[in-house]
Amino acid sequence: MLMQPLYDKLKLLRLPGVKEALQEQMQTPKYAELNFEERFGLLIDHEMTLREDRRLERRLRDARFRERSACLADLDISAARGLDRKLILSLSHGDWIHQHLNILITGATGVGKTYLGCVLGRCACEQGFSVFYGKSSRILVDLESSHGDGTWSKMLNSLAKTRVLILDDWFREPLSPEQIHSLLEIFDDRWQKGSTILISQLPVQEWHSHFSEPTLADAILDRILHNSYKIEMLGESLRKLNFKKKEKI
Repeated sequence: MLMQPLYDKLKLLRLPGVKEALQEQMQTPKYAELNFEERFGLLIDHEMTLREDRRLERRLRDARFRERSACLADLDISAARGLDRKLILSLSHGDWIHQHLNILITGATGVGKTYLGCVLGRCACEQGFSVFYGKSSRILVDLESSHGDGTWSKMLNSLAKTRVLILDDWFREPLSPEQIHSLLEIFDDRWQKGSTILISQLPVQEWHSHFSEPTLADAILDRILHNSYKIEMLGESLRKLNFKKKEKI
């Protein structure tokens, strides 16, 4: 049988996984031992796996992680870093996202807060959730700019629809009144619809005092704090430790 016409049809039908798996079956004698249903099932399985891999690649690309190579296997889950292994492994399964809960990650500079946030974000991508990572200040500046070009509502809708929003460097810079109002819009839209990971050097108990408007602070933090996992990371700066290791080599 001439296989090329069949391969061409599979390409036209956009079934690259079936095509790849069929080519492998035709070149590997061991598949002759399987019946039709078994071989056909393997073709479908390969197509589904390929499509899911591509969807994951797209979710990871759209997330725009700062730590693109961050993964759970490389995370130092130890009590010395203030991490509860059981909790981190539980969070990696994504149940907190289904429940629309948040995660607040705090600690000194360099202890690995961003890395942990990106690890949990990647786990969310692997569970099929949409994720977006960004510096808080940049997102708020973009929102301010969007008022001028008429895309403010579109940007807010995009943030609202994202299942896991990661805001890094939370409170790194002072917030203007306009930015505070934008935050209220963001968290109001996301209430009971999405989950947020906030990453900050400031302890949670100091957050309220960094808002210039106490009433808005109450409204924003009420939508964040009471349904959140709080993770305070400990230890020396990983950048400092890595520098010391390089000096010894």
